[in-house]
Amino acid sequence: MKNKPTKTAIAIEYGLNPVPILTARGDGEAAAAIIAEAEKQDIYIAEDPYLVSLLSELELNDEIPEDLFVAVATILSWAYWLRGIEPD
Repeated sequence: MKNKPTKTAIAIEYGLNPVPILTARGDGEAAAAIIAEAEKQDIYIAEDPYLVSLLSELELNDEIPEDLFVAVATILSWAYWLRGIEPD
């Protein structure tokens, strides 16, 4: 029997930072906790396994690398749009 792949979750924050930063990362139960907290706080959740894989290489509080800005900006723009807000 094959092992089921472990789910990974990351959290990024942009609001008060000049560049988005990685604020949480976890696998398995930790990933489930990150997702549960995001749902509890009504935070937009996107599923992009490739982007999660790349962002998982960062350390906590690291800035998102410039080569991932477009991918992260796309997700952030959806999050803003869904909430009906415009970034400053």
